[in-house]
Amino acid sequence: MNRVVISAEGTPLPSWSDSARGFALKVLDEIKRGNWELSILLCENKTITALNSQYRNIAEPTDILSFNLGETVQEGKNSVYLPGDIAISLETLAENARYFQISEDEELRRLLIHGILHLDGMDHKTTDTDEPMLVLQEDILNRLKDERIIPCGGEK
Repeated sequence: MNRVVISAEGTPLPSWSDSARGFALKVLDEIKRGNWELSILLCENKTITALNSQYRNIAEPTDILSFNLGETVQEGKNSVYLPGDIAISLETLAENARYFQISEDEELRRLLIHGILHLDGMDHKTTDTDEPMLVLQEDILNRLKDERIIPCGGEK
């Protein structure tokens, strides 16, 4: 059984965080991963800029960061895989949605898929749409197209 924990820093935990948790669990099901314990941090640009600066030496905000851990731990009789952590800037997410003229909900779903695929060991060298990881990302997004995280006109 997979587990997803969502927290917030520098911003209140959004009312839709349970829906985001459910969506992340569906993504893990889509890529057939089990016994994962995934951590997702929702934050503002100040926090993600600090993380980006500390870990990538880039002193500017970004939409998402994935921090791979890749360890298996024993919890009683069960083993649990700790893939790592995902951090998402809600401010940059909103900017991206406006830029790409899509809903914030679609951008959030895309970012969650993207981060999970990185933690699963996938990577991309460019943002070309024919990159295998990005092709899979869009395929999963399409398969889960009826899912919603942020209600229309709802709280950001």
